Amino acid sequence: MASHIVGYPRMGPKRELKFALESFWDGKSSAEDLQKVAADLRESIWKQMADTGIKYIPSNTFSYYDQVLDTTAMLGAVPPRYGWNGGEIGFDVYFSMARGNASVPAMEMTKWFDTNYHFIVPELGPDVKFSYASHKAVTEYKEAKALGVDTVPVLIGPVSYLLLSKPAKGVEKSFSLLSLLGKILPIYKEVISELKEAGASWIQFDEPTLVMDLESHKLQAFTGAYSALESTLSGLNVLIETYFADIPAEQYKTLTSLKGVTAFGFDLVRGTKTLDLIKGDFPKGKYLFAGVVDGRNIWANDLAASFSTLETLEGIVGKEKLVVSTSCSLLHTAVDLVNETKLDKEIKSWLAFAAQKVVEVNALAKALAGQKDEDIFSANAAAQASRKSSPRVTNEAVQKAAAALKGSDHRRATNVSARLDAQQKKLNLPILPTTTIGSFPQTMELRKVRREYKAKKVSEDDYVKAIKEEIRKVVKLQEEFDIDVLVHGEPERNDMVEYFGEQLSGFAFSANGWVQSYGSRCVKPPIIYGDVSRPKSMTVFWSTLAQSMTARPMKGMLTGPVTILNWSFVRNDQPRYETCYQIALAIKDEVEDLEKNGITVIQIDEAALREGLPLRKSEQAFYLDWAVHSFRITNCGVQDTTQIHTHMCYSNFNDIIQSIIDMDADVITIENSRSDEKLLSVFREGVKYGAGIGPGVYDIHSPRIPSTEEIADRINKMLAVLETNILWVNPDCGLKTRKYTEVKPALKNMVDAAKLLRTQLASAKLANQGMLRVQSCMV
Repeated sequence: MASHIVGYPRMGPKRELKFALESFWDGKSSAEDLQKVAADLRESIWKQMADTGIKYIPSNTFSYYDQVLDTTAMLGAVPPRYGWNGGEIGFDVYFSMARGNASVPAMEMTKWFDTNYHFIVPELGPDVKFSYASHKAVTEYKEAKALGVDTVPVLIGPVSYLLLSKPAKGVEKSFSLLSLLGKILPIYKEVISELKEAGASWIQFDEPTLVMDLESHKLQAFTGAYSALESTLSGLNVLIETYFADIPAEQYKTLTSLKGVTAFGFDLVRGTKTLDLIKGDFPKGKYLFAGVVDGRNIWANDLAASFSTLETLEGIVGKEKLVVSTSCSLLHTAVDLVNETKLDKEIKSWLAFAAQKVVEVNALAKALAGQKDEDIFSANAAAQASRKSSPRVTNEAVQKAAAALKGSDHRRATNVSARLDAQQKKLNLPILPTTTIGSFPQTMELRKVRREYKAKKVSEDDYVKAIKEEIRKVVKLQEEFDIDVLVHGEPERNDMVEYFGEQLSGFAFSANGWVQSYGSRCVKPPIIYGDVSRPKSMTVFWSTLAQSMTARPMKGMLTGPVTILNWSFVRNDQPRYETCYQIALAIKDEVEDLEKNGITVIQIDEAALREGLPLRKSEQAFYLDWAVHSFRITNCGVQDTTQIHTHMCYSNFNDIIQSIIDMDADVITIENSRSDEKLLSVFREGVKYGAGIGPGVYDIHSPRIPSTEEIADRINKMLAVLETNILWVNPDCGLKTRKYTEVKPALKNMVDAAKLLRTQLASAKLANQGMLRVQSCMV
């Protein structure tokens, strides 16, 4: 009985790749140094899987930035602005595409399906000259082979690659990306031929778009693509892997009918209905890679339940053709529980990180082969029982309060335009008011202070003094730049979700449970294991302290319930919406405490609202209903004069704009600059938005500093489709990951651009009034 892993985290158990990348980007280490760290990581991953007993070990799932960008490099689909002149793509061009450089912006970044991982969106058009420009897949296969590990090279499938792309700037939006299939398949053929020559016996194509709602012409593209590849694939075992949801019946039929394909991989954790399709009809003689171990959460697998599912499948496809697998790549989980020396012993017994999931997959495969490890199975059964019965999981008062929310609506009493009038009287802001999203740069000194305070190396008094000094510096800086609505910079916060989770009950925290979000950026999701409540106020002290330093409005900064949910590892023993309602009630208490303490602008970030949207249209309305309701619960009790902001980033919002309006926030700030003003097209198409809105005027995920003129041009594009009195001017996102040398000139240029446009608008208004007076005199 065989076992398989779809993919594995690449950052390393102690974020080794992150530090190597950042050192290289800062010019402190060489390309060779970076390559050495990467090679060591790959070797340890391959050997770990081989030593555990995994038969089908993936290669080419490692990436220096992103696997979709790797495919773009493989195909030589480099946008002209990066000045690439052919040949093998090196780090300079590769990282410019990902991060931008001094002269040109980065490519767009967006969410990978409904996960918190971001990919770099390919920019394609009819004139792209594709060429085989990165031999990474073959090089890594050979590298593993030289280490004595025969791997399964993984490629993003050609159809999913095109469906995840966008038309390049200047290309008609209606351009059919699938029309490029015939141009990219020759390169796929070259890669496949080289892999065969190198000795590969299996190849894995990831085609996750197969779980989406697809029109028939898109489905036909799969049939066409794999027919065209059939002769090149001859002699190879071909696995097509799908994940993240149930596969619809029509897609299942198309997939299982593909020519030249040996094996099909399915997510049987999120895709429970797929089981029925397999039971109904699975092609004879084909392999089934059964994804029964969850690649997206960190709970220990219920081995007994998975074993039972696998026995059923074995009866359908046969012993020889069933392979035990993960539901998707383990990229979305933390790396290794071994590094968690301080995690509560009981909770730790309930968990499995990527390294433990590899063991679970192998234990299930061995059990099916009749070599069941009774110790592993009985320890697992004991952990499952302990989690079900532990008193720390359940809080009856919280359960009751959350259950009571379901029947009602929770809206503020007056409509948004009346509230904005009341708020303007109180705040007296100029047109095009300026603000930032919340965080300011997290310097090495700041991180050191927090680390030492956590380790009890500095006293609470010294810690408060240091944070207070940092807030004073950030407030002074914003006043110098003449920003209208200030933030305190969040120097006391490690992460926008972890910070709140640490102060709520029902949360546990890892020391090294890092997960890649994009590039070198990692997050450490909290673990929600039980019912959630707020024992005491969480942000009031720092927000009121910051407000006492300025006469300008100071935003209270909170993370919203949906984002806390979507950016945590969430308990899987009750529906997600129940957990979300519990968090919403905790944040509601905090909002009302901030208001009582004189904070009149409160931002409740819902950066991840879009990301939790189910992939299938039939399931989306239900999610949006409870997600939007959860947000409204947090602020339905505040006065009209309290201005509620929210922020959303890196997602395609156009399809959920009505839900965003339904959130009923007073002001929404939203990512806009990397997506080439895609957001603004919604308003061009006639969507009326009456609340305040700040589409980001520059990209903070790139070190590039935009000029005043460039920002003014962006604002003018916004004014073409949005009313002057509702438009805010702000960066795309928080400034935490940037350096002050980048933040200061960028913010100065942003405020100068807003002032320039205020002057122009005032002049235009005066000229207009003059024209009207002249016309009335003439009459």
